[in-house]
Amino acid sequence: MDTVNKKPYYAAGLAAFIIWGFIPFPLKALAAYPSGQILYFRVALSVALLLLICLLFRKKQVKGTYTLVKDGEPKDRHKFILYTFLGGALLTVNWLSFIYVINHINIQTGSFSYLLCPIITAVLGFILLKEELRLNQWIAIGLSAVSCALIGSGEITSLLFSLLIALSYAFYLITQRILKVYDKIVLLTLQLLLSFTFIGPFYTFFSEGATMSMGSDFYLNIVMLSAAFTVLPLFLNLYALKELTSGTIGILMYINPILNFVMAFLYFGEETTPTKVTAYVIIFISVIIYNLNLRGRKKRGDGLVIPPVGTTAVGK
Repeated sequence: MDTVNKKPYYAAGLAAFIIWGFIPFPLKALAAYPSGQILYFRVALSVALLLLICLLFRKKQVKGTYTLVKDGEPKDRHKFILYTFLGGALLTVNWLSFIYVINHINIQTGSFSYLLCPIITAVLGFILLKEELRLNQWIAIGLSAVSCALIGSGEITSLLFSLLIALSYAFYLITQRILKVYDKIVLLTLQLLLSFTFIGPFYTFFSEGATMSMGSDFYLNIVMLSAAFTVLPLFLNLYALKELTSGTIGILMYINPILNFVMAFLYFGEETTPTKVTAYVIIFISVIIYNLNLRGRKKRGDGLVIPPVGTTAVGK
């Protein structure tokens, strides 16, 4: 396919990550509510939407996934169950921690975590999946470690939360590479069903400390968070992946945290320190170095990204 015909796919990929880049807006609008309560309703509505989509438009993929699991070797079925379960647990941790960080710490910490995430994923891929890394990628990893040290020297809490978000998402991506033969939407639906199973019995605990009633504004922002900031960009991302390489998607992914940083300083008026600025500059440089020589990069994984709060690869 020529470049002109790929324009809609580039547009879809750009749109997905631009949408995810503005996810602090619905989250900040819900800042008065407990993070667990936001997570509960967001997962519930996302599950409902994905189930509806699977039942109406993806019956073939659902049947195909069922057949793959049923007819597979016992070890493959066990792997499917284990990593689907782990995926649901990791998404729950990632989304809850991201919501908490955006609403109760700062947007910068959440953004920093998603700049770290691809590099941490590369390290985990090297350790767990025996994937090769080039020299420039090792240099980027070293610079990222320096950036983390600078953040930690000034505010250890921010660093720990950044690492929690980045590690939970990176481990999630590793599970998705292992399960790459299965349909991504079907997998995500199963994982969110598991996530809802995890958090459902603890709703009373999650909603403790709520000082505001759940009025129309609450539900409107939850609908926006689930439909406009999760399901919509997810499908745009899947559409883009039909023609774009995972390497290209990986580059587009950085639009998300960059927009987060811009909003943190220019719109939400967050302040920073010279040490943090130095750390942010170093991590940006490491991202550039890490992505050098893309033509030599092997295609790895499925390239799907999930929005934090879910943002998802298939979430922030």
